[in-house]
Amino acid sequence: MNKAVCNQSTLIRKGRVFDFYTENITLPNGVTLDMEIIHHPGAAAIVPVMEDDSVLLLKQYRHAVDGFIWEIPAGTLEMGEDARRCAERELTEETGYMARQFDRLAEITPLPAYSDERIHLFLATGLTKAAQSLDEDELLFVHRIELRLALKMIAEGEIQDAKTIVGLQLAVSRSD
Repeated sequence: MNKAVCNQSTLIRKGRVFDFYTENITLPNGVTLDMEIIHHPGAAAIVPVMEDDSVLLLKQYRHAVDGFIWEIPAGTLEMGEDARRCAERELTEETGYMARQFDRLAEITPLPAYSDERIHLFLATGLTKAAQSLDEDELLFVHRIELRLALKMIAEGEIQDAKTIVGLQLAVSRSD
């Protein structure tokens, strides 16, 4: 047996973005236990790099961490939506920019202990101004920051968001 077997799955709460389940599983080593799992449709996140190697970062309010944090643009996949299409949509909605080029950087699993969420990371280049279109619950400010300064912000703990750290590091390694 290479995978766990789900013996029973019970929906506890259906949310706006994700669903919360309790699952009784048998692990590959034969141990049976109950787990709480978040089933998430997935997301796309974008590292938007300008021609001068600056990057567009968001200073976005997140209630769960009680304040504003630095992030790259990102959003949840809609039902049946392709990750690249989601990236294109979210880049424009959140930053007010469109990109000529989207390159896949990676797919990450940010919370594998209790969520099946996968975030598809993209590098966006060839940026041109477009119309920003925020959702009513999005409170964010777009900042254009030199890439080397963004890396310093990571090192100094100012940027703590995992997808942002991974995305920026991958974008830098791509350009080396």
